[in-house]
Amino acid sequence: MPYANGEIHIGHILEHIQTDIWTRFMRNCNHEVLSFCADDAHGAPIMMKADEMQIKPIDFIDQMKKDHMNSLEKFGIKYTNYHSTHSSENEDLVSEIYLAAKDTGLIYKEDIEQCFDEEKKMFLADRYVIGECPKCGAKDQYGDGCDSCGATYSATEIINPKSALTGSTPSTKISEHIFFDLKKSKSNLKKFLKTASIQNSVVGKLSEWLEGDLRSWDISRDAPYFGFKIPDESDKYFYVWVDAPIGYIASAKNWAEKNNLSIESLWGKNSEYEIHHFIGKDITYFHGLFWPAFLKSSNYKLPDSIHVHGFVSVNGEKMSKSKGTFITADQFANVCDPELLRYYFASKLNSKIEDLDLNLVDLAQKINSDLVGKFSNIFSRSAPFISKNNNRLSKSINEEYLSACMKDMDKILDYYEKKEFSKAIKLIMQIADNTNKFINENTPWKIDQKDAIIIVSTALNVFKNLCILLAPIMPNLCNKMLKMLKINSFSIDNLEDKMIDLEIDEFKPIISRVEPIDLNDFYKKEKIMKEEENIIQIDDFMKVDLRVAKIEEASHVEGADKLLAIKLNLGDLGTKNVFAGIKSVYEPSDLIDKLVVMVFNLAPRKMKFGISEGMILAASDSEGGIFVLSPDSGAQPGQKIK
Repeated sequence: MPYANGEIHIGHILEHIQTDIWTRFMRNCNHEVLSFCADDAHGAPIMMKADEMQIKPIDFIDQMKKDHMNSLEKFGIKYTNYHSTHSSENEDLVSEIYLAAKDTGLIYKEDIEQCFDEEKKMFLADRYVIGECPKCGAKDQYGDGCDSCGATYSATEIINPKSALTGSTPSTKISEHIFFDLKKSKSNLKKFLKTASIQNSVVGKLSEWLEGDLRSWDISRDAPYFGFKIPDESDKYFYVWVDAPIGYIASAKNWAEKNNLSIESLWGKNSEYEIHHFIGKDITYFHGLFWPAFLKSSNYKLPDSIHVHGFVSVNGEKMSKSKGTFITADQFANVCDPELLRYYFASKLNSKIEDLDLNLVDLAQKINSDLVGKFSNIFSRSAPFISKNNNRLSKSINEEYLSACMKDMDKILDYYEKKEFSKAIKLIMQIADNTNKFINENTPWKIDQKDAIIIVSTALNVFKNLCILLAPIMPNLCNKMLKMLKINSFSIDNLEDKMIDLEIDEFKPIISRVEPIDLNDFYKKEKIMKEEENIIQIDDFMKVDLRVAKIEEASHVEGADKLLAIKLNLGDLGTKNVFAGIKSVYEPSDLIDKLVVMVFNLAPRKMKFGISEGMILAASDSEGGIFVLSPDSGAQPGQKIK
């Protein structure tokens, strides 16, 4: 479930590829499979992002959903229904499931300390508090968890906290919050872990957490918050992680109602459907403990299976924008055929929770070796002989060799079902490699044309089966290959069918060798122009929103050598807080009531000392002089500079 505060990157796309491969395979095996997903569209980060862009959260998440769906489509990801957690179906379901838990005695209230911004007069959501991690001391961490060491904690525990909204030091105030009593669900969770299909290592970790300090779950957040209001409460909202997993059911309900079905038939406790989740290892706690515990009191069945995968690195490095190893799904699709990434990921995916490295040199080598040198090579080598026979296959084939190739089919199908994709691919490529050897050993170029046609027709029967087996991974490529063989179905049943005395289409190359991708290839469009080429058009300039602003407050920043903290008045547009590197020239008292020019639509920047919400324009010289630009007298705060 992609979070709706940014683009889908290749780490996200791994999960969707894995899910899509498995669901396609199960459908090809004639199972009824319904796959549901949604944008995870609530929470403080989305509020912050929308604030940065100066748009409403609803408008922001609507655009994000469209972008996400476009990205998924490029990678051949198809869901029965793709929805949003910000939906009427989800709001109804969240209230229903919450009230069921409340009736069961799993909900209680308790006063807690919360960070409070005295300037904004509001409680601060975790993401609005920035400071040092209380566990490892890493700076510039959010109030809900540390990106450096992975620790989770309360925002009140953070060291040297600052409000992300104002840069001020928050106070702590008491607020009544609503909790889900996880300890009361302990016995039910033990039963769940015994019956659900979950990797052993995951069950071990969940059991360890279950026997440890099992804390109650704070499921409420104070206003303002972008999410659903809690029934019968004032200014209290459901924490994003309450409604996020319920979004799965909401997406199913949205589809069911469009198709005259009931959600009870799909997800009710007596439903015959199996529920399978595919998730990343970072959200194991929520899906393995909170989600089934919260769902238990409702009318909906618990998951039958939770499959957990690892993280994605690039060329052995953690994905990082600063290191150039952060690749979005769209960036990859612009540089390389997305199906090649589907194949590469599948060749490394198994049922374990192992991190996966996208090595761009290895990607090219695997594509060239497996798909070009082994798989596609069978058709390209056979085609000239078939062409000489008016594109007609022989009336008989080498049954013995075909049977030898079929002996591992059940094992391959079993690997697919158990999500051991890498093992399935290994066997598939062994068959492809052996078939090339079969052609070599029988030397169709040296023997009689009639015998040669039997050899290559046998090879093409094997190739047809390989296409069907690889179709869940590379549906587009395999569809094109099978169409040349005049086959229109990926069904596993077709593995038993033989192509005898049939006319096929002329072979056309579908895949060719690829060169290793350079990381810079993903950023070519984003590289900074050379100075001599640094010319912009009027449309580019018009994107910069320059405004007149009046300095209301200015002060020194503790620990900063060059910065002043400045509060700007923009009239009807409100106020902005910025950090300006002008301390060496200006005293704070000299700046009060001064009119300046600011970049109003510059994205907020998280700095060591807080959030800077814009930029004041100034000129400088080679001797270190700094000269803040001021509009002429008569200009008013908030006026647009054109």
